Amino acid sequence: MQGRLLDWLVQRGELNQAEAERVRREQRASRRPIRELLLERTGVSEERLLEALSAVFSLPTVCLYEREIPPELPGLLRPELLRSHTVIPFALDPADGGTLCVAMNDPMNLRGRDLVEIAARRRVRCYLATTSDILIAIDRCCGSGELLEAAARFAAPETPSAAGEDAEVSRSPVVMLVRGLLEQAVRRRASDIHIEPTAELLRVRFRVDGVLQSVGRYDLRLLSAVVARVKILSGMDIAEKRRPQDGRFSIEVDRADYDIRVSVLPTACGEKCVLRLAPKQFLRRSKGSLGFTPEELRRFDHILSRPSGVVLVTGPTGSGKSTTMYAALSELNREERNIVTVEDPIESRLDGVNQVQVNPRASLSFAGALRAILRQDPDIIMIGEIRDGETADIAIKASITGHLVLSTLHTNDAASSVTRLLDMGVESYLIADAVSGIIAQRLVRRLCRHCRRAHTPTPGEAAYLGLDPETAERTELYEPAGCQRCGGSGYYERIGVYEILELTPRLREMIARRSATEELRREAMRQGMQTLSQSVRRLVLEGVTSVQEMRRVIAGDGGAPSA
Repeated sequence: MQGRLLDWLVQRGELNQAEAERVRREQRASRRPIRELLLERTGVSEERLLEALSAVFSLPTVCLYEREIPPELPGLLRPELLRSHTVIPFALDPADGGTLCVAMNDPMNLRGRDLVEIAARRRVRCYLATTSDILIAIDRCCGSGELLEAAARFAAPETPSAAGEDAEVSRSPVVMLVRGLLEQAVRRRASDIHIEPTAELLRVRFRVDGVLQSVGRYDLRLLSAVVARVKILSGMDIAEKRRPQDGRFSIEVDRADYDIRVSVLPTACGEKCVLRLAPKQFLRRSKGSLGFTPEELRRFDHILSRPSGVVLVTGPTGSGKSTTMYAALSELNREERNIVTVEDPIESRLDGVNQVQVNPRASLSFAGALRAILRQDPDIIMIGEIRDGETADIAIKASITGHLVLSTLHTNDAASSVTRLLDMGVESYLIADAVSGIIAQRLVRRLCRHCRRAHTPTPGEAAYLGLDPETAERTELYEPAGCQRCGGSGYYERIGVYEILELTPRLREMIARRSATEELRREAMRQGMQTLSQSVRRLVLEGVTSVQEMRRVIAGDGGAPSA
């Protein structure tokens, strides 16, 4: 059967013969499931593998996020059995004597099928589903119960030992609770976990697609043990509870590695933990996958093609600036270039790039690191953030002396970045001479394509979008509805929107004579710059996002766009 699976994929161009032979040899040597090897070692997606398995084994497929699974069905089996064999019951077939319909990711897992039949005491009919689909369904049906059970097993607040992850420690309620929260956060696509004490309970929230969602409330007695567990994982001092601490650790969930950055802050009710989750491969995406239009990509590439100059990426926290910077660095990273970064913290390791971590305790600031970097014969310098006038001045002067400098800045739009540099004390003629381009960006939630609803613009929406009544009647907009796949939010994943200001001779002249921000913005628009609000408007009219999301994202950033 495994040979037939590989042959099917080769015949349809998903694999070449060399790849198939390599997978076949590795499977013989390791005895690992061929399904896992295909996903890890080749470019075959879960969806295409599911299609291949269905064709080769003549088994139907099921899409679990489109189904409402009766809660009593997963309850027939222990959650440990569901997770260890990646199976979940999703329906009963009364026409076939109450046969239990079970979704599984591996049709060759006969032992898993037999255990389900024995535990459920019913005949089983197998369907195929992707691993991620099944694990998300298990979390949806059993995850809250598992976390509550782990919390209930916690009898008294004890500070966990810093001993290794032996079997006894890994089975402790607090360890299981923290691990369960991390796994649920990954499967719900959360970027942050907030573990926060209130006067009466411990609240846990996930930030999904930029919006916080409450996922659980627990006994406040859990706080000290949960915080201690997180501190142990991230290398913090578990005895120190009076001052903020930062740390990080890594974790593997569903065959993917994640970097977890941790911040602990003392509050009036106890220590609050925020854990930021980042897939290790996420910051290594190409620019083309971030949401740039072809024209925006052309402008960005033109800015990066210059051998020297300052390129600024601006926006609030959580707007995707680091992802854009790393995407640019990955494309600039070549053997003949010496690239050095100074970051706080280093967000992702890049092969071939010299990355420096800011260390205030060792008196290594952004400015101090930059001075040292300039003596390292760099071609390209990346500064995690320009925070003060000293760093800005060194960055500007480094670009003038022949270096390409990339950095981030916290401003609302591209044009106001010039004003921000002036406020830091950088001379206007230096800004005009050194800056090559400024990219302002935001992240916009995409409407879930499985549940979005079409509607005709209301008069208020038409006015906000700049549509005349006749055009509005012919326009179809979409709004969120909510389904199992998107967790009821109506949105699934995010896309970047951009405002790219490329400095031309005319704009340099205006900056040198300190023209107002609004004048710079108008001139840049006259030269073809699309503003953030215009970029979001385009996505609304294309059905990618909603008017509600547009109002949320561009609030205070210039109001409604012009057509």
